[in-house]
Amino acid sequence: MSFWKRFVTFMIGEPTGERARDSKGRYKADDKSTAGVNEAYKDGRTPTSKTKPKGAPKKRGRPKGSKNKKKAK
Repeated sequence: MSFWKRFVTFMIGEPTGERARDSKGRYKADDKSTAGVNEAYKDGRTPTSKTKPKGAPKKRGRPKGSKNKKKAK
């Protein structure tokens, strides 16, 4: 993370990730015409993604080709 992003996060705080709701309790959608604000979240900021980093090891599973392997006679 760059210095500037860390500084801004420190000053403003982390995005909450809490979705905004309308008067009937349904989730609001983001208005695409406003690029700087995300109306789908209460604080107006999209939370960061919680995906695995690129160098993370893959999960183990069935070896490739084991399902369609030819049987020995």
